[in-house]
Amino acid sequence: MPSRLLVLRIWLEKNDLFPKGKLALITIYLLALDLLLFAVQKIVALVRSSYGDYLRGWIIFLTVIVIVLLSVLAARWLSSRLLWRMRNRLLVTYAFIGVIPLVLLIGLGGLAFYLFSGQFATYIVTSKLNEEVTALQESNQVIARELAAALAQGNKSDVIVGNRLSVWNDRQLSAWLDGKLLLNQPVHDQVSAPPSLPAYLPAQFSQVVREKGNLFVRAATSTAATGGRLTVISSKPLDQRLLIEISAGLGEVTLYSSGLSLRKVQSTEPAQIATSSADQCGSRYDLEIASLTPTLTVGNVPPPTQLLDGQVNFPTAICVVNWLNGDTSQPAAIAIQTRLFALNQHLFSSLGYFAPTIEAFLLAAAILFAVTEAIAWYIGVRLTRSITRSVAQLYLATIHINRGDFSHRIPIRSKDQLAALAGSFNLMTESIEKLILDQKEKQRLQNEITIAQEVQAQLFPKRITQLPSLEVHGFCRPARSVSGDYYDFVPLGSEKLMLAVGDVSGKGISAALLMATIHSAVRAYAVEGMPALRHVQVVGAGPAIVEQYDSILSGAEIATGTLLSLLNHQLVHTTPMEKYATMFLGLYDASERRLTFSNAGHLPPFLLSQNGSVCKLEDGGTVVGLFDHLAFDEGSVQLRPGDIFLAYSDGVTEPENDFGEFGEQRLVDLVHENRDLSLERISEIVTAAVDDWIGGAEQPDDVTLVLARAR
Repeated sequence: MPSRLLVLRIWLEKNDLFPKGKLALITIYLLALDLLLFAVQKIVALVRSSYGDYLRGWIIFLTVIVIVLLSVLAARWLSSRLLWRMRNRLLVTYAFIGVIPLVLLIGLGGLAFYLFSGQFATYIVTSKLNEEVTALQESNQVIARELAAALAQGNKSDVIVGNRLSVWNDRQLSAWLDGKLLLNQPVHDQVSAPPSLPAYLPAQFSQVVREKGNLFVRAATSTAATGGRLTVISSKPLDQRLLIEISAGLGEVTLYSSGLSLRKVQSTEPAQIATSSADQCGSRYDLEIASLTPTLTVGNVPPPTQLLDGQVNFPTAICVVNWLNGDTSQPAAIAIQTRLFALNQHLFSSLGYFAPTIEAFLLAAAILFAVTEAIAWYIGVRLTRSITRSVAQLYLATIHINRGDFSHRIPIRSKDQLAALAGSFNLMTESIEKLILDQKEKQRLQNEITIAQEVQAQLFPKRITQLPSLEVHGFCRPARSVSGDYYDFVPLGSEKLMLAVGDVSGKGISAALLMATIHSAVRAYAVEGMPALRHVQVVGAGPAIVEQYDSILSGAEIATGTLLSLLNHQLVHTTPMEKYATMFLGLYDASERRLTFSNAGHLPPFLLSQNGSVCKLEDGGTVVGLFDHLAFDEGSVQLRPGDIFLAYSDGVTEPENDFGEFGEQRLVDLVHENRDLSLERISEIVTAAVDDWIGGAEQPDDVTLVLARAR
């Protein structure tokens, strides 16, 4: 028995049917609980049937949950089994990319076509209704002019309209002169009272109106005439006869005279009468439906002529003016039921003999699109097979590579991108060993860079000797692993301190090596001393003047300009032509509280006085390492208690963002605002401001800052 269970488990694991995940275990647990409750229900029902009814609800609930979970697990299993192959994935991808969007587009197009058809049907009805309104207004204006002319000549109004009664017997014609009724011609000679004359009525009016619960197409014209103000009103009832004329050849049209209301959403002003329906039924209103009861229905839905001749049902609202007060918040509704081919006849009616040609063109375009889609599917299947064949070969090759068989090669039989990929794979197998060697070499270089970084960190002063009258602080943060910036504090006895700040051209290892050379040279010349010449201005002239050495100057007697001249001479003869450095050297004498300095092309440091004045230390010359036989001028400043010396590299002032460079002025302002803090804290504030200015961008250059404050 155990062996059979083991065989069953092996078979389940082989076919990826053995439960492994949490969802599968939960499903099995719920299924076992469901079966247990089902068995308990059957056993209890044997004792008393009513007991089993208590468990029926839980059994149904658990069954539904288990079915849902099993469906999810089945979907996962099928996707893992069916979509493992590249060919199946591509087919599914084509289905999602091609078939599903096509179905959605067809559905969207069908919905849009149905909505367009409904809109077109309502447009036909409303446009014919508007034509009736326009024609009624034009004829009403003609009557108004003729009546005005007749009154001017003293003729009677009934004589003027008598010749037109045979044409206008479908409308009611009424006329007032200064509010006094002159004429009332009823519809079809039927006795009816004239419409009331509302006070709001404008000079020209034409609209569908509601009066005493009935709808009319009505036009009104008010003009000056002999004896007062002449107002002429023409009305046609919106009845079955007019609705039949409007919907001729269309289908079934139903009129709902009430049940709709408009609610203004953009303005609290009451609705006012206007001559244009766009002013009354625009987007400024929300349509609310209370209860619609059909007033009258005319026409019949035409029978379908073809299988695709579907029925179109679409309603629309028409603006209705309350004749008594001008309110337009109670529109009427018209519902149209027609067929697509009936609308097609209206649509192509204006084309005449060209309509069959256009219909044939549309049918040919549809057939062409269908044939193109079939060809595209055929090409897609062929391309899928070529892709999957190449992918299978690549997969087989990866198995060989995984086993360490780098001699395996993929056969190439075509000239396409997949063949190029196979060729690249073959080249990759040849390059793996070289890449491993290159990686080892890269690791060795990285170790050397790490060592260089550690060595350079030792070059920067760790323990700075502070003078009683001067406190100093330096900071350098490389843009890369190592820095080309340089600063140093060299104590020369108990009363003197040399401050050095420099920036080597370029970045990386070469700049760091030159920086180390400069560091050692400055230290050697400043601490150990250097030859003193009879004529300082010829320092660096070469071996021809070696005989002019008089003695050896100790480090404490070195002039900053002289040291820069000798350093420049050394760099010109020991470094490539494209390598150079900027350098600022300052020698502080505590006994005189004076800083003697020389600047070799470095960004001029600032001296910030206690009273807020700023002095640039610019005396010196050009950069060191480019031109031989250079002399450097010297300058000196007196340091008063509270004065701050500020030296920096271009990595502080030149970083840019959308607002421009960080700039010297912003640096000076930061130091001045925080001058009462410790020099280390001032350095942190400045570097934090530079980081905020750069934002998320990479640090463009080394950031170096040297601060000194007189005490």
